[in-house]
Amino acid sequence: MNKAPASVWRRPTHFLAFGLGSGAAPFAPGTFGTLAAIPFYWLLSELTLGWYLVMIAITFVWGVWLCDKTSRDLGVHDHSGIVWDEFVGYWLTMAAVPFSWEAALWGFVVFRVFDVIKPWPIRWADRRVAGGFGIMVDDVMAGVYSWCTMHLWFWLH
Repeated sequence: MNKAPASVWRRPTHFLAFGLGSGAAPFAPGTFGTLAAIPFYWLLSELTLGWYLVMIAITFVWGVWLCDKTSRDLGVHDHSGIVWDEFVGYWLTMAAVPFSWEAALWGFVVFRVFDVIKPWPIRWADRRVAGGFGIMVDDVMAGVYSWCTMHLWFWLH
């Protein structure tokens, strides 16, 4: 069971790292974090692809700092409630995917599968890369695998 620290509700950096509080869910915080990212994808999908990718880059770089700061404050490398990485990984999954609720849900499922299973080299990075970059990079890698899966699926259909 996930026990979110009280600081999630008092410190803006923790609140953001915990996905606007979605990572404080008592179970499956990564799943709740990814679900919380969907409405933001809906808004981001209105951007041109270039601006969408700029937003991914900005939220990744900012996420490295955000997750590093929060994990240091909590004294835990990658608290399960830190889900900003799921937000960015999901948004990467959905890059250049035309918005529809079906695509948004399909992307959710595909991303969660890769994030949970962590095929090589995702599992390697998850275990060996430290700090905020380490927290972010495995979900970005899962996002790349998911992005490839999404585009292959769309190409085949």
